[in-house]
Order: sequence, then C-alpha cells, then structure tokens
Amino acid sequence: MDIINIIAVVIAIAGLLATLAHVGYLAMLNSAANKRAGGGPIADYVRSRWPIAGGSTAGAVLALLFTTGGTVMDILAILIAAGSGAVGVKALQSTQARYRSGS
Repeated sequence: MDIINIIAVVIAIAGLLATLAHVGYLAMLNSAANKRAGGGPIADYVRSRWPIAGGSTAGAVLALLFTTGGTVMDILAILIAAGSGAVGVKALQSTQARYRSGS
C-alpha cells in the first residue's frame, strides 16, 4: 500500500461519513415531521433533498471502491470523495440552518 492509496482511503472514508451525516439528519428530520401534525411542509422539503443526499453518498461509495485500483484510480477517488463530501457537508449545513431551533 503506497502513500497515495492511504490518503485516498482516508479521504474516501471522510467523504462517506460526511454524506452519511446528511442522510442521517434527513432521516431524523423526516421521522420527526411525520410524527407531528403540521409536519407536511418539512416532509416535502426532506423529500426534495433525498436526491442530493443519495447522489453524494453514491459518489462517496464509488470513490471508496476506486481506492482498490492503482494510482490513477486513487487520484480519481480523492477528487470524487472530496467533491461528494463537500456537497454532503454543504447540504447538511443548509438543511440545519433552515430548521435550527433554540438558541
């Protein structure tokens, strides 16, 4: 295992965790919206965000699979994982900002 591969694996795992955080937050928000009266608009918003969450997660999984290849595949994995992770984090932040309550 060379250093590029190790870096690619770490970045791919970090990207996957970031996208899964977004998926988990959407699932939690959807569950809460379905349990309370008047949660329809929130459930509609969550439904509109699933394609972004699914696409970024699929990209992160693909990047993790790319790390099993050679150096060129590792570089592609780094690029895809970084992009997927950035999309996941940005989407999570925008969803949290929209529905942040309290302080």
